[in-house]
Amino acid sequence: MRRSVSRLLLLSSHFQPRRTAAIFSHANIRLTSRTVRQRGLNTMAPIPAEPEEFEYIVIGGGSGGSGTARRAAGWYGKKTLLIENGISGGCCVNVGCVPKKITWNFASMAEALRDSTHYGFATPANIPFDFAHFKAKRDDNILSLNRAYESNWSREGITLVHGTAKFISPKTLSVSLEDGSGEKTFKAEHICIATGGYPIVPGIEGAELGITNEGFFALEKLPKKTAIVGAGYIAVEMAGMLNAIGVEVCMFIREDKFLRSFDPMISETMTARYESVGVKIHKGYKGFERVEKLSVDGGEKVLRLVMDGGGSMEVNELLWAVGRSPETASLELEKAGVKTDGKGYVTVDKFQNTSVEGIYALGDVTGQLELTPVAIAAGRHLSNRLFGPPHLSNSYLPYENIPTVVFAHPEVGTIGLTEPQAISKFGSSNIKVYHTKFTNMFYVPFPEEEKKRNPTEFKIVCEGTEERVVGLHLIGLGVGEMLQGFAVAIKMGATKNDFDATVAIHPTSAEEVVTMR
Repeated sequence: MRRSVSRLLLLSSHFQPRRTAAIFSHANIRLTSRTVRQRGLNTMAPIPAEPEEFEYIVIGGGSGGSGTARRAAGWYGKKTLLIENGISGGCCVNVGCVPKKITWNFASMAEALRDSTHYGFATPANIPFDFAHFKAKRDDNILSLNRAYESNWSREGITLVHGTAKFISPKTLSVSLEDGSGEKTFKAEHICIATGGYPIVPGIEGAELGITNEGFFALEKLPKKTAIVGAGYIAVEMAGMLNAIGVEVCMFIREDKFLRSFDPMISETMTARYESVGVKIHKGYKGFERVEKLSVDGGEKVLRLVMDGGGSMEVNELLWAVGRSPETASLELEKAGVKTDGKGYVTVDKFQNTSVEGIYALGDVTGQLELTPVAIAAGRHLSNRLFGPPHLSNSYLPYENIPTVVFAHPEVGTIGLTEPQAISKFGSSNIKVYHTKFTNMFYVPFPEEEKKRNPTEFKIVCEGTEERVVGLHLIGLGVGEMLQGFAVAIKMGATKNDFDATVAIHPTSAEEVVTMR
């Protein structure tokens, strides 16, 4: 009898590991855990719960994680687990691309109202707006996307667990459950890391008084004056939106231009454009000594930025846009043997393989092109390779000729090599550049000084005697929509002659791309 009871106790410890007073009934015997201890029946340590097994585990429910999980489960019927410790959809949906573009539209509406006077509309200056109303609409849209993500996962049979994962071994994860109920373990032959990144905040006194892109989209009220530290696309997009809405914007950049990783045409023209429309750009920024919170002025936030070397500035908000770091600290990658680089990014090959067989990584956590569509595409290629038919066994995402748009004011679109990159790769004698700068027809009724402040500028970079197009760089109204079609052509290996042979659509700005001389 005792042996039977002991066996039942051991089985129960597998199914109910957190219960402290399990009650069993066997052959009319009722035992509590205390009774068992008194009878000396629990001399063996309880057997830990066996990990729940899946065919594929994805850590991170952002764009890339969702893309690879949905392809594995929805297309190939694999038993898939998705682990997420935040809000479904990741950075792009919640504090990135989606709210950014909606806010860009909001700012563009403000610009259109001002511009309408040049077309004869008696539009009053400084038309009031209800930012809280706009934010509520934006938030509602994001919530609907959160629900859509989880609905899609459920429909395709993906198991969703809310919690924070860490490696126990190369094939096993422990997840601390978000609801506080404890930990669960999971096991799979294939595990993908898609945990994304987080915004960097400098390690200076008072830095936490500022915000990042995450805090920007939580603002209930627009600040009167904002300082933005950074020279990348996030800083430029935020500065452009706030300036267009009427916020006083000060940018702090280390060099004399922003967007320095883009073609020089873009960095030079856009820096000058922002200055011409009132953005105050502080060049040669060496850092702040500290940030101080001043007494509340009329209920508004007021910060003092104390400069290195003396001087200070008072602002209502400080936005850090100085880069991002990979979200890997909680994963305990060393227990699985996964290698990272000096900045903490997970190192991968072109197939998204890490240093450990069966563990993969994609998206921002790898430090490759940190763009939502890139993560989605890499995730789908990975699932095709792992679980798809034989002809997809070598599927991977090439990271060349990927188009991207900066939703600045005006927009910037780019694909391929910059002019300096092309010269470095192919030699100056093998490169030919086509360039044009003109006034978009939208600005015809505007005064001359306004036309100068609203540039439209294009550049085509070609290589070799056939003049294969290896770079296309665009500034101006609507270039975000314009670039997608040209990206297809460039991806297919289009030459300048192919562009020239295409009949132009008149009158458009896009026709300049196929008529440039």
